Amino acid sequence: MDPGTGAELSALAKVVARQRAEMDRLRDLAATSAVLERAKGALMAMTGCSPDSAHDELLERARNGNRTLLEECWLTLGALMPPLSRTGAQGSGLVGPSGRERPAPAASWDAAPAGTDDVVEVLGRLGRALVRVCSARELAGCLLEHLAPEVGADAVMLYELLPEGGLGLIGHAGVDGTLAAQWSRVPPLSGVAALDALKAREPRWLEDLDTDRKRYLQIGDPERWRSRAWLPVPAGETTRVALGVLRGPGRPFEPRERELLRAAARLCAGRLRAFDAPPERADRDASRTVQAVLDGLPGATILLTPLRSDAGEVEDYRIDAATPDAVDVFGRTGREIVGSHLLESYPSVAGEPLWEGYLRTLTTGEPFEGDPFVYQDIASDTPGTTTFAVRASRLGDGLLVTWLRYEPSDRQEQRLADVQRLGNLGWANWNLVTREVSWSSQAYTVLGLNPAGPPVGMERLPQLALPEDRSLLGQAVSELVRNARPFDVPFRIGAPEGVRHLRMVAEAVTAPDGTPVEVHGFVQDLTARRSAELALVESERAMLLQRGVLQAERAVAARLQHALLPLPRGPVRLAGLRVDVAYLPAQSEIHVGGDWFSAIELPDEAALFVVGDVAGHGIGAVATMAQLRFTAKGMVSTGSSLTGALARLNALLLHSRDSRATATMVLARYDPQEHRFAWAQAGHPPPLLLRDGEVRYLDRPGGMLLGASATPAFEAAECRLEPGDRLLLYTDGLVERPGEGIDAGFARLAEAVLAHGAEPTGSLDALLAAMVADERRDDVCVVDIRVPLEDE
Repeated sequence: MDPGTGAELSALAKVVARQRAEMDRLRDLAATSAVLERAKGALMAMTGCSPDSAHDELLERARNGNRTLLEECWLTLGALMPPLSRTGAQGSGLVGPSGRERPAPAASWDAAPAGTDDVVEVLGRLGRALVRVCSARELAGCLLEHLAPEVGADAVMLYELLPEGGLGLIGHAGVDGTLAAQWSRVPPLSGVAALDALKAREPRWLEDLDTDRKRYLQIGDPERWRSRAWLPVPAGETTRVALGVLRGPGRPFEPRERELLRAAARLCAGRLRAFDAPPERADRDASRTVQAVLDGLPGATILLTPLRSDAGEVEDYRIDAATPDAVDVFGRTGREIVGSHLLESYPSVAGEPLWEGYLRTLTTGEPFEGDPFVYQDIASDTPGTTTFAVRASRLGDGLLVTWLRYEPSDRQEQRLADVQRLGNLGWANWNLVTREVSWSSQAYTVLGLNPAGPPVGMERLPQLALPEDRSLLGQAVSELVRNARPFDVPFRIGAPEGVRHLRMVAEAVTAPDGTPVEVHGFVQDLTARRSAELALVESERAMLLQRGVLQAERAVAARLQHALLPLPRGPVRLAGLRVDVAYLPAQSEIHVGGDWFSAIELPDEAALFVVGDVAGHGIGAVATMAQLRFTAKGMVSTGSSLTGALARLNALLLHSRDSRATATMVLARYDPQEHRFAWAQAGHPPPLLLRDGEVRYLDRPGGMLLGASATPAFEAAECRLEPGDRLLLYTDGLVERPGEGIDAGFARLAEAVLAHGAEPTGSLDALLAAMVADERRDDVCVVDIRVPLEDE
């Protein structure tokens, strides 16, 4: 080998080695930085210190322990984790980001559980987030935000041990205000999981609802939160705060979840200590700081601190700072109103949208801006009315409220802007002499252009339209510019969300000789209106199509029904009885019902009568009707009992293709030798008997709707018919009317039968005319059975 070549290869190898070393150093530096930030966040949350103080504390600990900063960071993070078994493999088992084993924490772990690095990452994020919370309520919200995706938490509650031994709710998230008010105080009772956890200084894991509800009092709906965890928040020798995590799934907490919750409880301790400072002093300090700022600001601004009831509801606000221009109804200004209550200084706020807006801002943190309102100005030498708008933003636990005065010109501009916004239109001016163009901001929005760009000249307007609309718009613009002819032209433009339909209206201002010198106009977005028109047309088209389908279905169903249910031309004789039948379909133009009847003579010279009603309408109801009608006739004709036939028909419906079909039925058999009328029913109205000028309904034997139960019970009943008797079997369409009880329909039928029952001929038609309304919503089927007199 050439010696020169060998030297070059050696130099190249040294360069590669140095690059690899530098990459390892950068990788370790990045890993160290990430772990350092996690450890700082955890230390800040536990102690309430600042980021710089946390960094200094980590450096001091590392020096005192003769450890590297990275080792101290892992120790700090490890202190949040519960101790593990001390037996097992040698070494800590914890591997840092660079792949090297990291030192074990004070508990000298022998093996890290699965997911330890993941838990540390979560705790690092949680620790950094907890530093920004300023109250127990915000602490609960922060915990829920970070624990929800990790352990499935639905709600978080923080309870503090009260001097009398009970618990007081100091923070909550995921719990509605009513429930929080109901459980704001918990007396020192046995069976309270949070109290039990504080006394034992050990977590209580409620993972089996049936067992836990016997031992512990359940806060809220037990079925909503089927598993819960109550953990004491460590604070030196005493533990006075319990952390509750409530979740919907009724399953045990996994080891990783328990580990994370214990560590989260430790992180809460530092923030709770930061809240221990006397609130009055903290509020005074914050108020003095804000007041110092407001003293130098123009306009009317005040700082409000909410005053809450025992249930946590805001009853009033205290004014803790105010600008010199702030004035109340008594004429007091600036610092004169500091310390007074809002309802004292501004009583008209109570119950108004402003009050509700303040509450929403306190709850959600979203700024509130109210509608303009008129206020009586009494502080000036010349009292009058002024229009203001109110803005409120949350500042800590309070609100910073500002009044904005509307001058007349401002009001006019605001009105013009509101008109353009509500009408979705924008104005535009083109000076044809100076070539100046001015547009309103809404014109850019309507045309889909960038407001930062220049407005478009008249000659370029057609280029904004779709190609097929450019000619029409271009011709209108040309006629306006040349001949001062106004135009009102619709056109379309392309937009990211699709085609938009616009309308442009313009007219020209002319010189004395008629030459156009200026153009005024507006452009309006009609997309919503056009979309509604198209949707209406499409809806009408779909309705017509559906109507045609339903009418075709009705025609088919009606033909099928007429084929399956032929009506006799007049009264017939069956087993010595005179039988008349009437069937009136519903007057709906769409639906065909499932009412039917049968009246036949059996081989043993007895007569079979059936009246039934299938639920629903259309071809399906007609098909079910046919199935039941022919099956019932076949069963009774071959010797089945009435109740046995009903039971088999019930089974037939339950096992049919449409297992949801139901039907009512009366099944009767008349023996001419004994004049015995035997009958059974399945959820059907009872027959009506007319005898010797009196009417009564037969007592119904037991029987439920066909298709409603797999184990129905049917009973039979019988009565003896005498010469001159009249018996009516009917469907519910004869007696039911909208808005009327069924008993009223039965009474009306009895009265009609009494009025028309003695007529020898045509009485059924007269009865139907008296009973059936002009508009029938259901089919009507009637079987009129008469026992002739001996001389008939």
